[in-house]
Amino acid sequence: MEKISNKQQVVYGLRPVMEALDSGAQVERVLLQKDLSGVLASELRNKLRNREIPFQYVPAEKLNKLTSGNHQGVVATLAAIRYKSFMELVEQEDAPQLVVLLDHITDVRNMGAIARTAECTGVGALVVPDHGSAAMNGDAIKTSSGALLRLPVCRESNLKTVVNLARQCGYQVVAATEKGAVHYREVDFRRPTVLIMGNEETGISSELLKMSDVRAKLPIVGEVASLNVSVAAGVMMYEALEQRMK
Repeated sequence: MEKISNKQQVVYGLRPVMEALDSGAQVERVLLQKDLSGVLASELRNKLRNREIPFQYVPAEKLNKLTSGNHQGVVATLAAIRYKSFMELVEQEDAPQLVVLLDHITDVRNMGAIARTAECTGVGALVVPDHGSAAMNGDAIKTSSGALLRLPVCRESNLKTVVNLARQCGYQVVAATEKGAVHYREVDFRRPTVLIMGNEETGISSELLKMSDVRAKLPIVGEVASLNVSVAAGVMMYEALEQRMK
């Protein structure tokens, strides 16, 4: 096992990677040598598919550069952070009062900046999708000033399920969107809240918008149509903090 930045690790070799999967380790992705074959290799591929862990076929030369030993055609990257279960988080006695759900934020710097502000403003947890989101890698952790190592992060396969569960647990769902009709300061953030922030290009998905209880907007008087998502998230989170402090 070879260490890389910010507590992220690389595991290589067929059996070590299989053991990592069996132990419940949070594997981010797996690189497989193009011509990899055999019983163990087939078993490994089945495990990856069953756990919906992304894997990619690459030339042996790439694997050689990532390792210092016999990789046997397999290199896995373990998550730099430990993810939480959203269901367990909201059902516990001291459930977070404010959760920020990031709907496919793809820029690592935005992810890190949002996490840093979230930790500073007392946000209870972040929720991200397990596919199509910025990697929780060393760059994200560095941009967050380490906040991603302290703040609970839930990586979930279905964001609609997360929203439904949150509503069942008494959370209001607030979507931050320029299409909203409610000024962000009119939102009652003293209530348990899930705040949704959307993708940098497309915003919040139409499905999640339909499920939201409140569509909140930030006033914009300039010619640029929207704010950077990390800036918009920061404004929303500080408004929530100010209301709770009162």
